[in-house]
Amino acid sequence: MIRQAAIEDIPRIIDLLHQVNMVHHHLRPDLFKPNTTKYSADDLVQLLHNASKPIFVYDSGTVQGYAFCQITETTGDRLLQDGKTLYIDDICVDESARGKHVGKALFEHVRNYARSIGCHNITLNVWEGNEAALRFYQTMGMQPQKTGMEIVF
Repeated sequence: MIRQAAIEDIPRIIDLLHQVNMVHHHLRPDLFKPNTTKYSADDLVQLLHNASKPIFVYDSGTVQGYAFCQITETTGDRLLQDGKTLYIDDICVDESARGKHVGKALFEHVRNYARSIGCHNITLNVWEGNEAALRFYQTMGMQPQKTGMEIVF
């Protein structure tokens, strides 16, 4: 079952945040510190009360995955069309639940949610080298919107 995250989910979400961090650390140890998380428990409490940043969890008796989202609206911009976007800030499926369609269920829930609130699109970022994530998002119908580039010194 997919539902909005609640305060009691925070310890499990922290566990999953550790898993995501280590994927990123292994890809880019020059950028990501090991054994930490993007958000603290206090940060999560604040996020859970922010309607523009919904967090969804896949709960099968225990939380097996999450999707952190952020809704942005552009209105009256000189360059950009008016519209609403749902950005997937972070998505994770527990290592033990991978291959069991948890990620697909989360993504489809987010897609349906985005449509229901009138979003024009869904966006996200995938780190170069994270081929499994890239393939997953492509199978979900996503395609490149733009390319970020860097030069490392």
